[in-house]
Amino acid sequence: MPSEAELRFHDDMRKGAERLKREIGYNPMRFIRMLGELGGVIAAKQLLRGGNASDGFTTLWEAGRLELSVEAFVLLPWYQHLFDDSHLETARYRLSEHGFDVDRFLRRAQEEPPAWTAAST
Repeated sequence: MPSEAELRFHDDMRKGAERLKREIGYNPMRFIRMLGELGGVIAAKQLLRGGNASDGFTTLWEAGRLELSVEAFVLLPWYQHLFDDSHLETARYRLSEHGFDVDRFLRRAQEEPPAWTAAST
């Protein structure tokens, strides 16, 4: 049975895809299919394998929306434990290499953690 964090991560990935459609007109169909077939955590791990970013990541970078990337969500403190060091390093590297201020993003995220994380601390 998936943990609370795994369920929340999957839901955040799904909601992120919906936001992309609504806010920038990008429909990440392959990613949505991966979510449905594999679940959020396994889909994220697959996307973080290897050195190359996905086409979706490139689209988000071009739109200035890397805060909605799988890489950004993986680094959130309440999801980091779902991934191993290689996934976290890959996520941070990709974001940093594309000019995304990871530390600033994480500081802002920690200022307003999701309410569900309070129950698990």
